[in-house]
Amino acid sequence: MHLYSTNHKSELVGIEEAIFQGLPPDNGLYMPESIPSLSKEFWDTCDKLSFSEIAFEIANAFFKDDIPMEDLRALLEKAIDFDAPSVEITENLYCLELFHGPSMAFKDFGARFMAAVMSYFLKAQSKQIHILVATSGDTGGAVAQGFFKTENINVHILYPKGKVSEIQEKQLTTLGENVSAIEINGTFDDCQKLVKAAFLDEELRSKFNLASANSINIARLIPQAFYYAYSYSRLKTKGLPLVFAVPSGNFGNLSAGVIAFKMGMPIKRFIAATNVNKVVPKYLETEEYEPIKPSISTISNAMDVGDPSNFPRLKALFGGQYEEIISMISGCSYTDAETKEGIKELKELYGYVACPHTAIAYLGLKDFAKAEAEPFSGVFLSTAHYAKFLPDVEDVLGEKLAIPERLNELLDKKKVALNMNPDYDLFKNYLESNL
Repeated sequence: MHLYSTNHKSELVGIEEAIFQGLPPDNGLYMPESIPSLSKEFWDTCDKLSFSEIAFEIANAFFKDDIPMEDLRALLEKAIDFDAPSVEITENLYCLELFHGPSMAFKDFGARFMAAVMSYFLKAQSKQIHILVATSGDTGGAVAQGFFKTENINVHILYPKGKVSEIQEKQLTTLGENVSAIEINGTFDDCQKLVKAAFLDEELRSKFNLASANSINIARLIPQAFYYAYSYSRLKTKGLPLVFAVPSGNFGNLSAGVIAFKMGMPIKRFIAATNVNKVVPKYLETEEYEPIKPSISTISNAMDVGDPSNFPRLKALFGGQYEEIISMISGCSYTDAETKEGIKELKELYGYVACPHTAIAYLGLKDFAKAEAEPFSGVFLSTAHYAKFLPDVEDVLGEKLAIPERLNELLDKKKVALNMNPDYDLFKNYLESNL
Protein backbone atom coordinates (compact mmCIF):
# COMPACT_ATOMS: atom_id res chain seq x y z
CA MET A 1 0.00 0.00 0.00
CA HIS A 2 1.19 3.50 -0.83
CA LEU A 3 0.28 6.65 1.06
CA TYR A 4 0.25 10.26 -0.09
CA SER A 5 0.37 13.56 1.76
CA THR A 6 -2.81 15.61 2.02
CA ASN A 7 -0.69 18.60 0.94
CA HIS A 8 0.29 16.70 -2.24
CA LYS A 9 3.88 17.98 -2.19
CA SER A 10 5.69 14.93 -0.80
CA GLU A 11 6.45 11.63 -2.50
CA LEU A 12 4.39 8.49 -2.01
CA VAL A 13 5.67 6.21 0.76
CA GLY A 14 4.97 2.69 2.02
CA ILE A 15 2.96 2.17 5.18
CA GLU A 16 6.01 1.30 7.31
CA GLU A 17 7.74 4.55 6.34
CA ALA A 18 4.55 6.53 6.94
CA ILE A 19 4.20 5.08 10.44
CA PHE A 20 7.75 5.86 11.51
CA GLN A 21 7.89 9.23 9.78
CA GLY A 22 4.58 10.37 11.29
CA LEU A 23 4.27 13.58 9.26
CA PRO A 24 5.19 14.04 5.59
CA PRO A 25 7.92 16.62 4.88
CA ASP A 26 5.32 19.00 3.43
CA ASN A 27 3.45 19.14 6.78
CA GLY A 28 0.41 17.30 5.46
CA LEU A 29 -1.01 14.03 6.75
CA TYR A 30 -0.47 10.57 5.31
CA MET A 31 -3.46 8.94 3.64
CA PRO A 32 -3.76 5.69 1.66
CA GLU A 33 -3.97 6.24 -2.11
CA SER A 34 -7.30 4.46 -1.89
CA ILE A 35 -9.31 3.02 0.97
CA PRO A 36 -9.53 -0.77 0.53
CA SER A 37 -13.06 -2.12 0.52
CA LEU A 38 -14.30 -5.30 2.18
CA SER A 39 -16.71 -7.54 0.34
CA LYS A 40 -20.49 -7.37 0.61
CA GLU A 41 -20.32 -10.92 1.91
CA PHE A 42 -18.15 -9.75 4.82
CA TRP A 43 -20.62 -7.02 5.81
CA ASP A 44 -23.58 -9.37 5.34
CA THR A 45 -22.11 -12.03 7.63
CA CYS A 46 -19.96 -10.05 10.07
CA ASP A 47 -22.49 -10.66 12.88
CA LYS A 48 -21.10 -14.21 12.96
CA LEU A 49 -17.52 -12.98 13.56
CA SER A 50 -15.73 -12.10 16.79
CA PHE A 51 -14.19 -8.70 17.48
CA SER A 52 -10.70 -10.04 16.77
CA GLU A 53 -11.84 -11.60 13.48
CA ILE A 54 -13.39 -8.32 12.34
CA ALA A 55 -10.27 -6.40 13.42
CA PHE A 56 -8.08 -8.79 11.44
CA GLU A 57 -10.06 -8.35 8.21
CA ILE A 58 -9.79 -4.55 8.44
CA ALA A 59 -6.11 -4.52 9.44
CA ASN A 60 -5.18 -7.08 6.79
CA ALA A 61 -6.75 -4.92 4.09
CA PHE A 62 -4.14 -2.25 4.92
CA PHE A 63 -1.13 -4.34 5.99
CA LYS A 64 -1.34 -7.48 3.83
CA ASP A 65 1.69 -6.46 1.74
CA ASP A 66 3.82 -5.68 4.81
CA ILE A 67 2.91 -8.11 7.60
CA PRO A 68 2.23 -11.83 7.04
CA MET A 69 -1.29 -12.89 8.02
CA GLU A 70 -0.31 -15.09 10.97
CA ASP A 71 2.00 -12.41 12.37
CA LEU A 72 -0.78 -9.85 12.05
CA ARG A 73 -3.26 -12.13 13.84
CA ALA A 74 -0.81 -12.63 16.71
CA LEU A 75 -0.09 -8.91 16.89
CA LEU A 76 -3.81 -8.08 17.08
CA GLU A 77 -4.53 -10.73 19.70
CA LYS A 78 -1.90 -9.17 21.95
CA ALA A 79 -2.73 -5.52 21.29
CA ILE A 80 -6.55 -5.63 21.34
CA ASP A 81 -7.36 -7.97 24.23
CA PHE A 82 -10.36 -6.03 25.58
CA ASP A 83 -13.96 -5.55 24.51
CA ALA A 84 -15.93 -2.69 22.92
CA PRO A 85 -19.56 -3.50 23.80
CA SER A 86 -22.56 -1.64 22.40
CA VAL A 87 -24.61 -1.35 25.59
CA GLU A 88 -28.37 -0.93 25.20
CA ILE A 89 -29.56 2.22 27.00
CA THR A 90 -33.16 2.02 25.85
CA GLU A 91 -34.96 0.89 22.69
CA ASN A 92 -32.85 1.74 19.60
CA LEU A 93 -30.35 3.70 21.71
CA TYR A 94 -26.89 2.26 22.43
CA CYS A 95 -23.64 3.38 24.00
CA LEU A 96 -20.47 2.07 22.37
CA GLU A 97 -18.21 1.74 25.41
CA LEU A 98 -14.58 2.26 24.41
CA PHE A 99 -13.07 2.43 27.90
CA HIS A 100 -12.38 -1.22 28.68
CA GLY A 101 -8.67 -1.06 27.84
CA PRO A 102 -5.78 -0.44 30.27
CA SER A 103 -6.03 3.38 30.37
CA MET A 104 -9.85 3.27 30.26
CA ALA A 105 -10.12 5.45 27.14
CA PHE A 106 -10.79 4.80 23.46
CA LYS A 107 -7.24 5.70 22.55
CA ASP A 108 -6.05 2.37 23.92
CA PHE A 109 -7.10 0.82 20.60
CA GLY A 110 -4.85 3.03 18.51
CA ALA A 111 -1.93 3.31 20.94
CA ARG A 112 -1.60 -0.41 21.66
CA PHE A 113 -1.94 -1.36 18.00
CA MET A 114 0.61 1.24 16.99
CA ALA A 115 3.08 0.10 19.65
CA ALA A 116 2.70 -3.50 18.49
CA VAL A 117 3.18 -2.61 14.81
CA MET A 118 6.21 -0.42 15.50
CA SER A 119 7.76 -3.10 17.68
CA TYR A 120 7.19 -5.65 14.92
CA PHE A 121 8.90 -3.52 12.28
CA LEU A 122 11.77 -2.56 14.62
CA LYS A 123 12.69 -6.21 15.16
CA ALA A 124 14.06 -6.20 11.63
CA GLN A 125 16.02 -2.98 12.26
CA SER A 126 18.87 -2.08 14.59
CA LYS A 127 17.75 1.34 15.71
CA GLN A 128 15.97 3.22 18.43
CA ILE A 129 13.06 5.61 17.88
CA HIS A 130 11.72 8.53 19.88
CA ILE A 131 7.97 9.08 20.11
CA LEU A 132 6.80 12.68 20.48
CA VAL A 133 3.13 13.10 21.31
CA ALA A 134 0.85 15.98 22.32
CA THR A 135 -2.23 15.22 24.39
CA SER A 136 -5.37 17.10 25.39
CA GLY A 137 -6.27 14.32 27.82
CA ASP A 138 -6.57 10.63 27.04
CA THR A 139 -3.95 10.23 24.31
CA GLY A 140 -1.15 10.65 26.85
CA GLY A 141 -2.33 7.91 29.17
CA ALA A 142 -3.05 5.51 26.32
CA VAL A 143 0.33 6.12 24.66
CA ALA A 144 2.13 5.86 28.00
CA GLN A 145 0.49 2.51 28.74
CA GLY A 146 0.76 1.23 25.17
CA PHE A 147 4.49 1.93 24.81
CA PHE A 148 5.59 1.39 28.44
CA LYS A 149 8.78 -0.69 28.53
CA THR A 150 8.63 -1.30 24.77
CA GLU A 151 12.15 -2.11 23.65
CA ASN A 152 13.99 0.48 21.51
CA ILE A 153 11.20 3.08 21.90
CA ASN A 154 11.35 6.17 24.12
CA VAL A 155 8.27 8.35 24.60
CA HIS A 156 7.98 12.07 25.36
CA ILE A 157 4.45 13.31 26.10
CA LEU A 158 3.50 17.01 26.04
CA TYR A 159 0.34 18.12 27.85
CA PRO A 160 -1.18 21.53 28.76
CA LYS A 161 -0.72 22.51 32.40
CA GLY A 162 -3.96 22.54 34.40
CA LYS A 163 -6.06 21.41 31.44
CA VAL A 164 -6.17 17.64 32.00
CA SER A 165 -7.89 15.83 34.86
CA GLU A 166 -5.91 14.59 37.86
CA ILE A 167 -6.27 10.95 36.87
CA GLN A 168 -5.33 11.72 33.26
CA GLU A 169 -2.23 13.54 34.47
CA LYS A 170 -1.22 10.71 36.80
CA GLN A 171 -1.59 8.18 33.99
CA LEU A 172 1.08 9.90 31.92
CA THR A 173 3.40 11.25 34.64
CA THR A 174 3.87 8.27 36.98
CA LEU A 175 5.23 5.44 34.83
CA GLY A 176 8.84 6.49 34.33
CA GLU A 177 11.15 4.01 32.56
CA ASN A 178 10.97 4.94 28.84
CA VAL A 179 8.07 7.41 29.28
CA SER A 180 8.74 11.11 30.03
CA ALA A 181 6.15 13.86 30.54
CA ILE A 182 6.50 17.56 29.71
CA GLU A 183 3.98 19.99 31.22
CA ILE A 184 3.51 22.95 28.85
CA ASN A 185 2.38 26.35 30.11
CA GLY A 186 -0.25 26.77 27.42
CA THR A 187 -3.00 24.98 25.51
CA PHE A 188 -3.16 21.66 23.68
CA ASP A 189 -2.67 23.58 20.43
CA ASP A 190 0.63 24.89 21.82
CA CYS A 191 1.70 21.31 22.60
CA GLN A 192 0.72 20.14 19.15
CA LYS A 193 2.53 23.04 17.50
CA LEU A 194 5.78 22.11 19.29
CA VAL A 195 5.51 18.48 18.22
CA LYS A 196 4.77 19.39 14.60
CA ALA A 197 7.68 21.84 14.52
CA ALA A 198 10.05 19.13 15.76
CA PHE A 199 8.96 16.76 13.00
CA LEU A 200 9.53 19.43 10.37
CA ASP A 201 12.98 20.35 11.77
CA GLU A 202 15.49 18.77 9.39
CA GLU A 203 18.36 19.31 11.83
CA LEU A 204 16.55 17.32 14.52
CA ARG A 205 15.42 14.63 12.14
CA SER A 206 18.96 14.13 10.87
CA LYS A 207 20.13 13.42 14.44
CA PHE A 208 17.25 11.38 15.83
CA ASN A 209 14.61 8.96 14.64
CA LEU A 210 11.41 10.82 15.57
CA ALA A 211 7.93 9.33 15.31
CA SER A 212 4.47 10.47 16.33
CA ALA A 213 1.82 8.62 18.32
CA ASN A 214 -0.88 11.26 17.93
CA SER A 215 -3.87 10.58 15.72
CA ILE A 216 -1.84 12.30 13.00
CA ASN A 217 -0.09 8.91 12.69
CA ILE A 218 -1.92 6.57 10.32
CA ALA A 219 -1.21 3.58 12.62
CA ARG A 220 -3.38 5.20 15.29
CA LEU A 221 -6.25 5.77 12.91
CA ILE A 222 -6.69 2.35 11.29
CA PRO A 223 -7.48 0.35 14.46
CA GLN A 224 -10.15 2.83 15.47
CA ALA A 225 -12.17 1.59 12.51
CA PHE A 226 -12.34 -1.81 14.24
CA TYR A 227 -14.93 -0.83 16.81
CA TYR A 228 -17.25 0.89 14.35
CA ALA A 229 -17.40 -2.29 12.29
CA TYR A 230 -17.83 -4.39 15.44
CA SER A 231 -20.70 -2.23 16.68
CA TYR A 232 -22.34 -2.48 13.26
CA SER A 233 -21.95 -6.26 13.32
CA ARG A 234 -23.75 -6.50 16.68
CA LEU A 235 -26.59 -4.14 15.79
CA LYS A 236 -27.23 -4.99 12.12
CA THR A 237 -29.69 -7.70 13.12
CA LYS A 238 -32.00 -5.00 14.52
CA GLY A 239 -32.80 -4.17 10.90
CA LEU A 240 -32.60 -0.38 11.27
CA PRO A 241 -30.20 2.11 9.68
CA LEU A 242 -27.30 3.03 11.97
CA VAL A 243 -26.30 6.52 13.16
CA PHE A 244 -23.05 7.08 15.08
CA ALA A 245 -22.66 10.17 17.29
CA VAL A 246 -18.96 10.83 17.85
CA PRO A 247 -17.56 13.18 20.53
CA SER A 248 -14.96 15.04 18.50
CA GLY A 249 -11.86 17.11 19.22
CA ASN A 250 -8.98 16.34 16.88
CA PHE A 251 -11.33 14.39 14.56
CA GLY A 252 -9.27 11.22 14.32
CA ASN A 253 -12.11 9.17 15.81
CA LEU A 254 -14.66 10.40 13.29
CA SER A 255 -12.16 9.95 10.45
CA ALA A 256 -11.77 6.31 11.49
CA GLY A 257 -15.54 5.87 11.35
CA VAL A 258 -15.56 7.29 7.83
CA ILE A 259 -12.78 4.85 6.90
CA ALA A 260 -15.06 1.99 8.00
CA PHE A 261 -17.85 3.52 5.92
CA LYS A 262 -15.54 3.80 2.89
CA MET A 263 -14.61 0.13 3.39
CA GLY A 264 -18.27 -0.70 2.77
CA MET A 265 -19.91 -0.51 6.19
CA PRO A 266 -23.60 0.37 5.70
CA ILE A 267 -24.46 3.47 7.74
CA LYS A 268 -27.04 6.24 7.65
CA ARG A 269 -25.04 9.14 9.13
CA PHE A 270 -22.31 10.35 11.45
CA ILE A 271 -22.83 13.15 13.96
CA ALA A 272 -19.77 15.24 14.80
CA ALA A 273 -20.52 16.40 18.36
CA THR A 274 -18.18 18.98 19.89
CA ASN A 275 -18.02 21.36 22.82
CA VAL A 276 -17.79 25.13 22.25
CA ASN A 277 -14.66 24.59 20.13
CA LYS A 278 -17.04 24.14 17.22
CA VAL A 279 -14.75 24.68 14.24
CA VAL A 280 -15.99 21.67 12.28
CA PRO A 281 -19.73 21.98 13.08
CA LYS A 282 -19.49 25.56 11.81
CA TYR A 283 -17.75 24.33 8.66
CA LEU A 284 -20.52 21.78 8.11
CA GLU A 285 -23.07 24.61 8.28
CA THR A 286 -21.25 27.27 6.28
CA GLU A 287 -18.32 25.63 4.42
CA GLU A 288 -16.06 28.10 6.24
CA TYR A 289 -13.18 26.67 8.27
CA GLU A 290 -12.05 29.14 10.94
CA PRO A 291 -9.72 27.80 13.66
CA ILE A 292 -10.26 29.00 17.23
CA LYS A 293 -7.02 30.35 18.69
CA PRO A 294 -6.47 29.71 21.50
CA SER A 295 -8.83 26.81 22.07
CA ILE A 296 -11.48 27.30 24.77
CA SER A 297 -11.20 25.31 28.01
CA THR A 298 -14.21 23.16 28.95
CA ILE A 299 -15.11 20.23 31.22
CA SER A 300 -14.82 17.99 28.13
CA ASN A 301 -11.12 18.83 27.98
CA ALA A 302 -10.02 16.09 25.57
CA MET A 303 -12.07 17.95 22.95
CA ASP A 304 -10.59 21.39 23.63
CA VAL A 305 -9.06 21.64 20.16
CA GLY A 306 -9.28 24.87 18.20
CA ASP A 307 -7.62 23.64 15.00
CA PRO A 308 -8.30 19.90 14.55
CA SER A 309 -5.27 18.29 12.96
CA ASN A 310 -7.25 15.47 11.32
CA PHE A 311 -9.60 17.80 9.48
CA PRO A 312 -7.58 17.51 6.22
CA ARG A 313 -8.01 13.73 6.43
CA LEU A 314 -11.75 14.07 6.88
CA LYS A 315 -11.94 16.21 3.74
CA ALA A 316 -9.63 13.87 1.83
CA LEU A 317 -11.86 10.88 2.60
CA PHE A 318 -14.62 12.62 0.64
CA GLY A 319 -12.33 13.87 -2.11
CA GLY A 320 -12.63 17.40 -0.75
CA GLN A 321 -16.26 17.55 -1.93
CA TYR A 322 -18.28 19.60 0.55
CA GLU A 323 -21.63 18.25 -0.63
CA GLU A 324 -20.45 14.68 -0.09
CA ILE A 325 -19.21 15.52 3.38
CA ILE A 326 -22.47 17.06 4.56
CA SER A 327 -24.45 14.23 2.99
CA MET A 328 -22.89 11.89 5.57
CA ILE A 329 -21.89 14.11 8.52
CA SER A 330 -23.95 16.47 10.68
CA GLY A 331 -22.41 18.80 13.24
CA CYS A 332 -23.51 20.03 16.65
CA SER A 333 -21.91 21.68 19.68
CA TYR A 334 -22.74 22.10 23.36
CA THR A 335 -21.78 24.38 26.22
CA ASP A 336 -20.59 23.16 29.60
CA ALA A 337 -24.04 23.89 31.03
CA GLU A 338 -25.68 21.77 28.33
CA THR A 339 -23.09 19.03 28.84
CA LYS A 340 -23.91 18.90 32.54
CA GLU A 341 -27.60 18.58 31.75
CA GLY A 342 -26.74 15.68 29.44
CA ILE A 343 -24.86 13.92 32.26
CA LYS A 344 -27.85 14.42 34.57
CA GLU A 345 -30.34 13.21 31.99
CA LEU A 346 -28.46 10.00 31.25
CA LYS A 347 -28.33 9.19 34.96
CA GLU A 348 -31.90 10.19 35.81
CA LEU A 349 -33.62 8.62 32.80
CA TYR A 350 -31.48 5.54 32.23
CA GLY A 351 -29.26 5.07 35.29
CA TYR A 352 -26.17 5.48 33.10
CA VAL A 353 -23.16 7.45 34.39
CA ALA A 354 -21.20 9.15 31.62
CA CYS A 355 -18.17 11.36 31.26
CA PRO A 356 -18.65 14.85 29.75
CA HIS A 357 -17.47 13.73 26.28
CA THR A 358 -19.94 10.85 26.25
CA ALA A 359 -22.74 13.20 27.31
CA ILE A 360 -21.99 15.47 24.36
CA ALA A 361 -22.30 12.54 21.95
CA TYR A 362 -25.59 11.56 23.60
CA LEU A 363 -26.93 15.09 23.21
CA GLY A 364 -25.95 15.11 19.54
CA LEU A 365 -27.85 11.89 18.93
CA LYS A 366 -30.86 13.13 20.90
CA ASP A 367 -31.08 16.36 18.89
CA PHE A 368 -30.66 14.49 15.62
CA ALA A 369 -33.56 12.20 16.53
CA LYS A 370 -35.86 15.20 17.04
CA ALA A 371 -35.57 16.15 13.38
CA GLU A 372 -35.41 12.63 11.90
CA ALA A 373 -38.72 11.11 10.83
CA GLU A 374 -37.48 7.61 9.93
CA PRO A 375 -36.58 5.10 12.69
CA PHE A 376 -32.91 4.26 13.23
CA SER A 377 -30.56 2.66 15.73
CA GLY A 378 -28.51 5.37 17.39
CA VAL A 379 -25.06 4.75 18.86
CA PHE A 380 -23.25 7.36 20.92
CA LEU A 381 -19.58 6.71 21.60
CA SER A 382 -18.27 6.71 25.17
CA THR A 383 -14.62 7.61 24.79
CA ALA A 384 -13.58 7.45 28.46
CA HIS A 385 -14.72 6.06 31.80
CA TYR A 386 -16.52 8.65 33.92
CA ALA A 387 -14.00 8.18 36.75
CA LYS A 388 -11.33 9.95 34.68
CA PHE A 389 -13.43 13.10 35.14
CA LEU A 390 -14.67 12.28 38.63
CA PRO A 391 -14.79 15.75 40.27
CA ASP A 392 -16.91 17.22 37.45
CA VAL A 393 -19.24 14.21 37.19
CA GLU A 394 -19.72 13.95 40.96
CA ASP A 395 -20.37 17.68 41.16
CA VAL A 396 -23.04 17.45 38.46
CA LEU A 397 -24.76 14.42 39.98
CA GLY A 398 -24.32 15.48 43.60
CA GLU A 399 -23.15 12.06 44.73
CA LYS A 400 -20.03 10.01 45.33
CA LEU A 401 -19.24 7.50 42.59
CA ALA A 402 -17.20 4.32 42.53
CA ILE A 403 -13.69 4.46 41.07
CA PRO A 404 -12.20 1.44 39.27
CA GLU A 405 -9.27 0.08 41.27
CA ARG A 406 -6.79 0.56 38.42
CA LEU A 407 -7.53 4.30 38.43
CA ASN A 408 -7.87 4.69 42.20
CA GLU A 409 -4.38 3.38 42.87
CA LEU A 410 -2.91 6.07 40.59
CA LEU A 411 -3.97 8.90 42.88
CA ASP A 412 -1.32 8.09 45.49
CA LYS A 413 1.52 8.00 42.96
CA LYS A 414 3.95 10.90 42.59
CA LYS A 415 3.74 13.07 39.48
CA VAL A 416 7.04 13.49 37.60
CA ALA A 417 6.96 16.08 34.81
CA LEU A 418 9.18 18.80 33.40
CA ASN A 419 7.49 22.21 33.24
CA MET A 420 8.21 24.24 30.09
CA ASN A 421 6.98 27.34 28.31
CA PRO A 422 5.65 26.85 24.75
CA ASP A 423 8.89 28.01 23.12
CA TYR A 424 10.29 25.86 20.31
CA ASP A 425 13.93 26.76 21.02
CA LEU A 426 13.51 25.57 24.61
CA PHE A 427 11.83 22.38 23.43
CA LYS A 428 14.49 21.71 20.80
CA ASN A 429 17.29 22.24 23.33
CA TYR A 430 15.56 19.78 25.67
CA LEU A 431 15.28 17.15 22.93
CA GLU A 432 18.91 17.57 21.87
CA SER A 433 20.02 17.11 25.47
CA ASN A 434 17.79 14.18 26.33
CA LEU A 435 17.25 12.01 23.25
